[in-house]
Amino acid sequence: MASIFSRIVSGEIPSWKVAEDGRFYAFLDINPLAEGHTLVIPKQEVDYIFDLDEATYTGLWQFAARVAAAVRAAVPCKRVGVAVLGMEVPHAHIHLVPLQTEGDMDFRKEKKQLSPERFAEIAAAISAAFNNA
Repeated sequence: MASIFSRIVSGEIPSWKVAEDGRFYAFLDINPLAEGHTLVIPKQEVDYIFDLDEATYTGLWQFAARVAAAVRAAVPCKRVGVAVLGMEVPHAHIHLVPLQTEGDMDFRKEKKQLSPERFAEIAAAISAAFNNA
């Protein structure tokens, strides 16, 4: 059975896409730690990030760096934090979280509740920064 992320890539499940190319996809986390919290995934469904082939692994991080630059340009923050947890969805993914402090990266804290309109605004701003880079 396809992972929820594969279903997002195929368009079966909607997402707030911020960037995409032939091999990778980036979209807003629906349970964000901060506004602009973005997930970056390979389109190829592989459960564990370290099981990706070398070209996909390297390409994923290069794509994530471009997305992180767009997040930083679109969302007021001091840094963009990076986390690879991979426990909740069996599809390799990178979390990019806009940070004001290190404490903003605590995955145990309560998630932000955003309106669909706010998600759309943030996604559009990150996407525009990505496409204009």
